[in-house]
Amino acid sequence: MSWLHAFWIVLSKEIREGLRDRRALLTALFFPVLGPVLVIVMLFLVSDSSRQAEEKGVEIPVAGRANAPNLVLFLEQGARVVEAPADPEEAVRRGDVPVVIVIPPDFGEKLRAGRPAPVKLIVDESRHQARPATITAEHLLAAWSSQVVAQRLVVRGIHPSVVEPLAVEREDVSTPASRAAMLLATIPFFLVMAMFTGGMPIAIDVTAGERERQSLEPLFATPVPRSAMVLAKIGASAAFGAATLAETLIGFGVVPLLVPSIRIGFSVQLDPGMLLRTFFLCLPVVLLAAALMVIFAARARTFRAAQTSLSLLMLVPSLPGMALAFQAARPAASLYAVPFLGQQMIVNELIRGSALVPSQALIATGASLVALILVCAFAVRTFERGQPLFDA
Repeated sequence: MSWLHAFWIVLSKEIREGLRDRRALLTALFFPVLGPVLVIVMLFLVSDSSRQAEEKGVEIPVAGRANAPNLVLFLEQGARVVEAPADPEEAVRRGDVPVVIVIPPDFGEKLRAGRPAPVKLIVDESRHQARPATITAEHLLAAWSSQVVAQRLVVRGIHPSVVEPLAVEREDVSTPASRAAMLLATIPFFLVMAMFTGGMPIAIDVTAGERERQSLEPLFATPVPRSAMVLAKIGASAAFGAATLAETLIGFGVVPLLVPSIRIGFSVQLDPGMLLRTFFLCLPVVLLAAALMVIFAARARTFRAAQTSLSLLMLVPSLPGMALAFQAARPAASLYAVPFLGQQMIVNELIRGSALVPSQALIATGASLVALILVCAFAVRTFERGQPLFDA
């Protein structure tokens, strides 16, 4: 029996048994829907909150309105000023109001004396939904302060431009795709999870599952080369992982069709070409994920132990990519050589509408292939020794 023939026999057997496994099929069918559905719900929630904010306007509670009527009139030009609650700090802490401006009684006296007039801005930086009102309040207070400074300079015969050495002109170079990328930053996380979730039932079944069913020892007794056996098991797990990855990408490709740009205020660019590039870019780490899962499942003592270890395993490569998606600084170029992480970084750039940089793709793919070879070699050695399987 040739090596390729033995490899194909074992691969066909594992895939055929995987297709009969309802658990594996349900996982492959359910998970690809989860990510796109969550993204669609998130886009609709964000669009609804933004639309409500535009319709109602930003509401800013102000305490001590009688102490600065001119300031209140200025604030009303850019927001809806309402009466502040009795306990502003507690109201902001509970989230009843996003922000409160407190104007003390000595505001007018210090302002007329030419001294800095105190104004307290009560905010809760831990509440993301309060940021629009907080930013609006800060901008309005800064604009009113600049206006008062300009008036004082004019009274003294000084042109306001004397104290303004810079004329800052703001130009927004973001694209609809890059603005949408902030909301689509979870896509790489779901892609990595799909690689593991699709192949996990197969990786467990062909190792710990067969050992518990006592069908693994007869397989080892056949004249099948151990390398062909383990690589076929990795290939079967990778086949299901690749299928789940493809289904997940197709699900994300449907998102622009279900979420109209008029509704959310920007377009979501997930064209078929971008999704196809993402699929081929992720293929090496799909194989790497399958190899890692087969090793961990083979060394687990029981079927449940294998499930636990693989559930923890798939969190390791997915969480760093999620953290990088919300990192303000640009990640170092050397991180492209980290398997899984490099692919997630490139996918983030593709979502933002950037072109695929060949050097980055080569680094990420090359590093993943090197890791795949090393892991597969370790897996072959593990199966050749047989100790992790029979001594578990």
